[in-house]
Amino acid sequence: MSSSKPELRWGIIGTGWIASIFVNDLLANRPNAPAIHMITAIGSSSKAKGAQFVDRHWKDSSSIKPTVYETYQAVYTSTDVDIVYIATPHTLHKQNCLDAMAAGKHVLCEKPFTINASEAQEVITMARANGVYVMEAVWTRFFPMVLELQNKIQRGVVGRVRRSIVEIGLKADWAEQPSTSRLKDPALGGGALLNIGFYPLTFASVVYGDGLLGEPHPKVKVTSQLMVVEGVDESDAILLTYTAQDGFRSSAICLATVHSRHSSEFGRIEGTEGSIILFTDTGPSSPRGFQIRSKDGKEEKFSFSHEPGTLGFVYEADGVAMDIAAGKLESDVMPLGETLRMMRLMDEIRAQNNFGYPQDDN
Repeated sequence: MSSSKPELRWGIIGTGWIASIFVNDLLANRPNAPAIHMITAIGSSSKAKGAQFVDRHWKDSSSIKPTVYETYQAVYTSTDVDIVYIATPHTLHKQNCLDAMAAGKHVLCEKPFTINASEAQEVITMARANGVYVMEAVWTRFFPMVLELQNKIQRGVVGRVRRSIVEIGLKADWAEQPSTSRLKDPALGGGALLNIGFYPLTFASVVYGDGLLGEPHPKVKVTSQLMVVEGVDESDAILLTYTAQDGFRSSAICLATVHSRHSSEFGRIEGTEGSIILFTDTGPSSPRGFQIRSKDGKEEKFSFSHEPGTLGFVYEADGVAMDIAAGKLESDVMPLGETLRMMRLMDEIRAQNNFGYPQDDN
């Protein structure tokens, strides 16, 4: 019996930590899900590694298991795959996207989308030429909490925003990380900015830019300081200053570090009529709520939880499935223009600090 819900067949390339979380979410029992997700193929650097990944996530012997391929190309060309989820190291994203699209597949690519804006533009150009759906997996933008936060800000519940401060910290035992780690190796796009710094920048876009999603923000001045050690940035301090058409000025302070964890109250948005405190029990990438404090002293708290058995990746997966079923080629929540704008912003920040990657010379 066929379902009236859209069905999407996923091929997964990469079998690391982020792929594990994504797969767990897609496999969760969600009777009220708006779409049906089926994982039909796994691509890994070795068949043994891929088989271990499947055994770890498909423990029920009666469940239908995906086919394991020891090449990514086999996933791209599989007739059982509609869309490829790319969960490989940053430096492989561009080519993985191009290869998947060349085979006619839709793509959901983990962040950062690519290493720089030039690579991102190459992927976007091919996506539009080939008529396939492509989206950067900025999962945070799809959270009900973030969508409600946007709604409150745009409705002016705290007046005009004067300042926002968002920090993210990753306690990564930096000294213990090998030089070949994706966090420390420049050749793999290591450092705080590409790995975690885009989260504070994303919140800045949510606060100041969603009326112009994907477009250059008006009169934004970028000032930044990156602490670069052994070829990668360990701590970032970024100030974005905005000037409205009527001269009203506001700023976003974006902080990221690999040396210490953020606090549970990781962000603050200050407006002319009140403020909003952002909080989490995991991290800014997975915020759990916010509290509005008005000028007259009133407080209102909004808390959110993910669907049972999931960590929040289902929201973006559902969004992709519904878009593709509707015949769209990009997301309204996370359009390709926003991906390109964010990559250009991070390029500018790196240029201000004379911090480059090998791919920047290509």
